[in-house]
Amino acid sequence: ADAENKTSEKKRSADGLSEEEQQVVDKLRARDREVRDHEQAHKRVGGPYTSAPTYSYQTGPDGQRYAVGGQVQIDASPIPGDPGATIDKMMVVKAAALAPAEPSSADRSVAAMASAQIAQAQAELNAMKSVERRGETVDKAV
Repeated sequence: ADAENKTSEKKRSADGLSEEEQQVVDKLRARDREVRDHEQAHKRVGGPYTSAPTYSYQTGPDGQRYAVGGQVQIDASPIPGDPGATIDKMMVVKAAALAPAEPSSADRSVAAMASAQIAQAQAELNAMKSVERRGETVDKAV
């Protein structure tokens, strides 16, 4: 029995965790770092169009909380009456969505939506320019 106790004592880390518990903590720490890096990438690139990151947590065997999921809200609404500004904004939104090293499917969906908004705003901008050109031609003829 003494030999078993000494063996189990050796398998405990300095903070009293078993090898298995320490492996869980190591995985949670790695996940926490990955989640935080991912969400911070969105925030850093999205700037004024993004919220502060929010996280969901899991408590490890060491009693510490580790981020295991997260999100950043992004304002992906067009700017009414200003297709040029909408294009600029959607370029930032798209870059923010794709900023993490490994964008999620939700991130890719936001990027695709931003691309569609860019195309729509570009069409509006082209239509406005066309109307302006016709207006200039008519004005010059008068």
